[in-house]
Amino acid sequence: MSNWFPEWLPYKGSADIRPIGTNEYLPAAQSAVLGIQHVFAMFGATVLAPFLMGFDPNLAIFMSGICTILFFLITGGRVPSYLGSSFAFIGVVIAATGYAASGSGAPNLNLPVAAGGIIACGVIYALFGFLVMATGTRWIEKLMPPVVTGAVVMIIGLNLAPATVRNVTGDNFNMWMSLVTVLSMGCVSVFAKGLLQRLLLLVGLLFAYLLYYLVSNVMGYGKPIDFAPIQQAAWFGLPKFHSPVFDFNAMLIIAPVALILLAENLGHIKAVGAMTGENLDPHIGKAFVADGIATTLSGGVGAPGMTTYGENIGVMAVTRVYSTIVFAIAGVFAVLLGFSPKFGAIIHTIPTAILTGASIVVFGLITIAGAKIWIENKVDFSKNKNLMVAAVTVILGTGDFALQFGSFNLGGIGTATFAALILNWFFSLKDKS
Repeated sequence: MSNWFPEWLPYKGSADIRPIGTNEYLPAAQSAVLGIQHVFAMFGATVLAPFLMGFDPNLAIFMSGICTILFFLITGGRVPSYLGSSFAFIGVVIAATGYAASGSGAPNLNLPVAAGGIIACGVIYALFGFLVMATGTRWIEKLMPPVVTGAVVMIIGLNLAPATVRNVTGDNFNMWMSLVTVLSMGCVSVFAKGLLQRLLLLVGLLFAYLLYYLVSNVMGYGKPIDFAPIQQAAWFGLPKFHSPVFDFNAMLIIAPVALILLAENLGHIKAVGAMTGENLDPHIGKAFVADGIATTLSGGVGAPGMTTYGENIGVMAVTRVYSTIVFAIAGVFAVLLGFSPKFGAIIHTIPTAILTGASIVVFGLITIAGAKIWIENKVDFSKNKNLMVAAVTVILGTGDFALQFGSFNLGGIGTATFAALILNWFFSLKDKS
């Protein structure tokens, strides 16, 4: 029986010649810098997701670090991944809690109910992981082919679009500043190169924040940024934890996100495996279990559900450094950031207009990621089966077609997800006849 952890070896050579493997390590100083870099890469998305759900961003950062370290331990340091706040939960959490998603950072008064649903999702996700460890991944690919996963990913972005735009509707200044934020992120994405391009959310957010400060605090337009809470906040302190409440309806709405996380994580591991040239398939089940346990733990303290991060996969692609030790270091840095209430106060000064602009970009990117799945997998839309599955799923999700079963509301994303799975299965019966 092989050891749980690999035998790590010092890297010898140049990253220009060959990538740094998962079981290799760099000198301490270089590893520390690379770890901090991964924290920057995940920062924008991991902060934005809890804001949109009414969770504490500081707690989300703290738990992203804890969960990344946990993932490292459970997978035996064999899968390079950073775990951060999942955007897949936003629509279902809003549906389950009635949160207004104002982008103002106001706390979600029904956060404990959402936490209970996230725990349920994490448990189901982990159970899927154990099933994969026993049976392999073929059944996932059959249950959720690209036409289904593409449509489901797409509706996560489209379902949230109306609420996002409503955040600034009626306030001309905020609407313009939202567009400035979109332009800032777009410029970083298109004109920047290398690692800077991968940090488009963070760098674009910082640039838009600076512009907002100049226009409002200096020139006197719009609502100025209030820096008083930063001065009043302590440098060190524990994040505020929340106990979960297990509401059956909320659990039924949120738990199906496990299917989305399965498909997302599977795609990420396949992508990393292709980049490293290593066969990571034997570790997919352990990765699912690790992510499921991490999501359960995160929900248990009132933080968002977790997922592996594409942003950090992008950083690996740029740096060609796949050493899993770097991710353990990144997790430690994130935990340290989570211990600073002052850091949390800085996050809470981000204006609604900037968060809305960032949301427009993020939800747009999620939507296009769904289309990208279709394109990369060459989904044949000349087949009526694929056409109907995609068409019905996208409209049900975008229109927030929420089925009601007694007092239980499935929500638009939940309805669309189950519709995609059932229609794909039902229409596939024709292929067997």
